[in-house]
Amino acid sequence: MAEQEDFRRTLVHGEAALKQIKRCEVPAFPRHYELWYTYSAGFDQKLNTAINEVLRARGKVSLEETTYLYETYLSPYRLGDKLDQFGSNFSEQIETMLESLGNSIEVNSDYSSTLSELSNELGAAKNAGAVRNVVHQLVKATAVVRASHKEMEDQLKHSQTQVAELKDNLEAARFENLTDELTGLGNRRLFDQTMARKVQNSSGIGTTFCLIMLDIDHFKKFNDTWGHQTGDQVLRLVGMTIKNSISAPDIAARYGGEEFGVILPDTTLDEAIMQADHIREAIKDRKLIKRSTGEKLGNVTISAGVASFEKEDTALTLVERADAALYSAKRAGRNCVMSEKGDFDDDDRMVS
Repeated sequence: MAEQEDFRRTLVHGEAALKQIKRCEVPAFPRHYELWYTYSAGFDQKLNTAINEVLRARGKVSLEETTYLYETYLSPYRLGDKLDQFGSNFSEQIETMLESLGNSIEVNSDYSSTLSELSNELGAAKNAGAVRNVVHQLVKATAVVRASHKEMEDQLKHSQTQVAELKDNLEAARFENLTDELTGLGNRRLFDQTMARKVQNSSGIGTTFCLIMLDIDHFKKFNDTWGHQTGDQVLRLVGMTIKNSISAPDIAARYGGEEFGVILPDTTLDEAIMQADHIREAIKDRKLIKRSTGEKLGNVTISAGVASFEKEDTALTLVERADAALYSAKRAGRNCVMSEKGDFDDDDRMVS
């Protein structure tokens, strides 16, 4: 059932992507298909905004614009470029600090030699004039050392500031690489990384965690009836509500399209079911209003499936069981939570 739902959902996005490729008369290269598939699925809000601006202005996107949009928003090398730039800038700061340190060492070495020479001259001084000359040279040499140390201190402070900025930029790039721009939740990459880490840790030390898979009910209807912008609004509303309904160390991510995953460490299956129903209730209570007209579009509902990690599980098998429970919730009438165990009685099934 889950595979059939995925097939139908992805086929809709795929057909929409091919339609746009034909409309814009650009080659059906994989990267162009990826661009329009991402647009159709609404994975990247900034990309959709940029494309919509071009479509409003000219009705279609040229090959040059398609290439630019792909390189700007989807190129797999974007993070790599940022990391390369970080490494280059960091290396420059290290080289500058080493050069400053080398100059300081050289000045200190010269100062040491000067002190040795002045010590001999002072021992051989026969009159006050000779002593004054030694003192004058000592003051002059000390001033040079002080200036060198001040320059190095200033350079180190500057480099410290630059490295701190580089660290912030790297963290921002990492955050961007793991965040779904439309909903503000983690993206599929974060979900997969977290699942792999949780499975590995839980298998090693014998702990458990739970997974909730959630899917927006009748999402295609929102897109078909009111357009993709309203569909995006629904996704943002659900994402924000999920984020506000959980707390650390829980991790929420957009799994794909209108499906979301919530990873709950150190949580029993019963606790996870209650958390899933809490999220469902919070979403159901939100009113959807079309921003452009103020029209009330009613309530959004979600269906959810819950599964608990077992020692023989992989990330894939756990997702499959949670997904199977999710589609049981769909078959039960939607707007409800179902467990992988399938052992709810009529009062405990969490159907509203």
